[in-house]
Amino acid sequence: MKQSRKNEVSPYELFGHEKILRTRDIERCGIPRTRLRQMCEDQILRKIGRGLYTLYDQNYDTFSSYAQATKIVPKGVICLLSALRFHALTTQAPNKVWIAIDNRARTPVVNQSPVKIIKYGNLVYTNGIETHTISGIEVSVYSVAKTICDCFKYKNKIGIDVALEALREGLKQKSFTSNDIWKYAEICNVSKIIMPYMEAMRIS
Repeated sequence: MKQSRKNEVSPYELFGHEKILRTRDIERCGIPRTRLRQMCEDQILRKIGRGLYTLYDQNYDTFSSYAQATKIVPKGVICLLSALRFHALTTQAPNKVWIAIDNRARTPVVNQSPVKIIKYGNLVYTNGIETHTISGIEVSVYSVAKTICDCFKYKNKIGIDVALEALREGLKQKSFTSNDIWKYAEICNVSKIIMPYMEAMRIS
């Protein structure tokens, strides 16, 4: 990696514990956009998405795209297919990161970014959130039980087969309790939908 200019902020100081920064984060450190482009040409930084940069020699975590999505949608929560993948509850591999926002919030402009926005109602949006560190960034992800209930709620978007696969796999892994499921099923208003499947799988 080439050396940075004299008196310029060190790339490692610039990023600190984070592995991904937005253009405006870098500009706040006094680096103009013209220099930002030059840093990419000099293989100091690498552009990984619209307005997103990382160190050129930075290794990615398996779920680095989730950290990128969080930078694009700071108040978003990883949901549905992407949350299932994070929790190893599906064989699906979505080509976009599914991320939920409050249905009262303004929809962020994502353009060509690999992000799929889903709007959740207030209680559905605010409950069951976990925080995980990915690529040095705190990423919000719905818990296993909450994600499974979300999948039944949005079965028309992802398919009932995906929801059932997640329920079976979660049971196999003992990733949730029946109390967890019933709590979020009530919040998501899917208790009557899930009940026959729960009974068939002998979950009490």
